[in-house]
Amino acid sequence: MERIKTDICVIGAGSGGLSVAAGAVQMGAKVVLIEGHKMGGDCLNYGCVPSKALLAAGKQAQAMRTNESFGVTPVMPEVSYSAAKDHVHRVIKTIAPVDSEERFEGLGVHVIREWGRFISRTEVQAGDTVIEARRFVIATGSSPFVPPIPGVEDVEAHTNETIFDLRERPEHLLIIGGGPIGMEMAQAHVRLGSKVTVIEGQTAMGKDDPELAAIVLEKLRAEGVEIVEGAQATRIKGEDGRITVETEGGSFTGTHLLMAVGRKVNIETLDLEKAGVAHDRAVKVGADLRSVTNKRVYAVGDAAGGLQFTHLAGYHAGVIVRSMLFALPSKQRTDHIPWVTYTDPELAQVGLTEEQAIREHGRHAVTVARFPYEENDRAIAEGKTTGLIKVMVVKGRPVGASIVGAQAGELIGVWALAIANKLKMSAVANMVAPYPTLGEINKRAAGAYFSPKLFDNPTVKKVVGFVQTYLP
Repeated sequence: MERIKTDICVIGAGSGGLSVAAGAVQMGAKVVLIEGHKMGGDCLNYGCVPSKALLAAGKQAQAMRTNESFGVTPVMPEVSYSAAKDHVHRVIKTIAPVDSEERFEGLGVHVIREWGRFISRTEVQAGDTVIEARRFVIATGSSPFVPPIPGVEDVEAHTNETIFDLRERPEHLLIIGGGPIGMEMAQAHVRLGSKVTVIEGQTAMGKDDPELAAIVLEKLRAEGVEIVEGAQATRIKGEDGRITVETEGGSFTGTHLLMAVGRKVNIETLDLEKAGVAHDRAVKVGADLRSVTNKRVYAVGDAAGGLQFTHLAGYHAGVIVRSMLFALPSKQRTDHIPWVTYTDPELAQVGLTEEQAIREHGRHAVTVARFPYEENDRAIAEGKTTGLIKVMVVKGRPVGASIVGAQAGELIGVWALAIANKLKMSAVANMVAPYPTLGEINKRAAGAYFSPKLFDNPTVKKVVGFVQTYLP
């Protein structure tokens, strides 16, 4: 049995773990990185990267069907589903070297390709190696959750970990779950030629602003996605090629099944009890992301509970590196963390939704500034006028922004910056955006906040009248 002593031992080579390892080793710490599966984690191999690549393929197919308004004759595209999957895997292969074992070994990280588990409060075993470390970082991410619906074990139930390896296009894809993963895969597949039915037990896109979510759902339905809400799956039956999902309100039969109902944190094999690390569905941590029961142990990303986003794991890495390497106080915050559902139109959010802002601050304290895409010249020129931005403002500062429309994921960054740095609405209003761009939407939303204060203000009118009357 080999023994290693190190400063930091990172368990998991996804976004959070890789960010910690790269940052720490380049600033002089000795780092061991343990990964029993694929470098790059879920995001590179099964999540963010492949899903966006498949959505891009669907977007190209849809453009061929809908170009008439630009003077281009629409055609029905000949879609090769397997070739679209080739594109997905080329994208993964292109990005993979950035997350590779070779790159991190080159940086000076000791990479061990084994599953890790705690054997004491200060030791982890990975294969035939025992690692003793001053600090441990649990960055094990999460996996798709397959609910124990009766009969699910008798059919092939795809998840995001298997759907991207499917080479034959589903004739009729049943998707259980109407959240971001379900909706993205629904639109990608309907655009690539599949019939798609989404079965949601409650409300589709239920965690998003209802007004904005309705715009996305209307677009998906118009493209042919059947979305059934309030339909809790009670039984699954059939065989591969003919699968039926039964609900209290009816049954739905298709050729393939995709489970998209949520995720579970990967901590069950870590033997956390031996390290004295308290946990429930995730590691129990404080605002500093340290275990509440073993201060040697940190958790980042999905393993820390809370929001489940790749960019949040990367942010967590920065928080704990400050603490581990420099012994400086460092705490996480989540009010400035944006997220995006990459449907067409995209739906992006940062901070509080309108409903949340009113509930937290009171209706009279919240001003909602709105601006529609249909009044943006670039959106008009490109035929992308379906969309809306809403900015929730309290005492002159944005506390949340919701955007639905083209490139909403790009536009939300301005509001993430504003909220992160506690900027006032005047900071965005003072920005000069190039014309014509969709970026002007952000500035116009800020203008919509100030317009009533300027144009409907009797005092302003009196001052202007005085100046025009009495001053040369």
